[in-house]
Amino acid sequence: MQHQITVNDLIDALQERLRLRLLAGKKGLGNVIFDAKIEKSDPIIAGPLNYIHPSPVQIIGPKEKKYLTSLSKDDQHAALMRLFSAKPAAILLSNRLKSIKALEDLAEKHNTPLLASSLKDAQVLDNLQYYAARFFARKTTLHGVFLEVLGMGVLLTGHSAVGKSELALELIIRGHRLIADDVTEFRRIAPDIVSGSCPPLLREFLEVRGLGILNIPAMFGDSATKHNKYLHFIVHLKRMKLQEIADMERLRGVGRYRNVLGVEIPEITVPVAPGRNLAILVETAVRNHILKLKGYDAAEIFIQRQQQAIEEGSS
Repeated sequence: MQHQITVNDLIDALQERLRLRLLAGKKGLGNVIFDAKIEKSDPIIAGPLNYIHPSPVQIIGPKEKKYLTSLSKDDQHAALMRLFSAKPAAILLSNRLKSIKALEDLAEKHNTPLLASSLKDAQVLDNLQYYAARFFARKTTLHGVFLEVLGMGVLLTGHSAVGKSELALELIIRGHRLIADDVTEFRRIAPDIVSGSCPPLLREFLEVRGLGILNIPAMFGDSATKHNKYLHFIVHLKRMKLQEIADMERLRGVGRYRNVLGVEIPEITVPVAPGRNLAILVETAVRNHILKLKGYDAAEIFIQRQQQAIEEGSS
């Protein structure tokens, strides 16, 4: 696990989203913004210009620039010297602001990258903090196929050769989207939110026994894959004999919760046996889960209706 964020890391991760440009201070791209081995608290990597409690990335928005440009040349130099004396890892101009010549000169002198973004300062700050939260979130990897089914993040699990990839392929053909095959990286990015993504090496590929490695976007288009998704539901595939299926709980199915990074994720077991259409069963299980999230439990309604019929019959 990487324990540091450098200015270069930040640019690599957010250049497109924040439309970042480097204006000065190229020699400081290796500056460390945050070091998890040193800092013990939650990472706060960026904030508006603050001389008293400076952030590693100092953001200069319209208000800060207005203040700096209102100063006399000597006062402006003194203010900028106070800024650089705090040793920020980087300085970022937001809102399509034009640079200040004195700021560029000092950035070059102190090897402090001066970046510019066309986004508003609030948007820049939100993106930087979200990036830091994801970067240092608790992580784990789980074996299975991770898909977006009906807008829900669904992880298919089960023993090797149980048919996870074949089922995933059928779901993709039915219009659902692949996120990761075989190994999915999960991060807890909030107290009750686990986000899953695919390792870069495996991204966009699906292995199906007998067919080999398939490139899903090349075969089904870019809309057939997705980079990440919150984990909402787990479907565990289990080979069962017909008698075992007959002995299963019939009203509510086999459901439980699985702890993933401290978050309880609903899990259901779907029997694998000849003649069962697993794609339809998974879609139906997800639809039923969505109904439960909305407060409708079909099994509970049926039990109430049955109880009412018994009471009416006995009276």
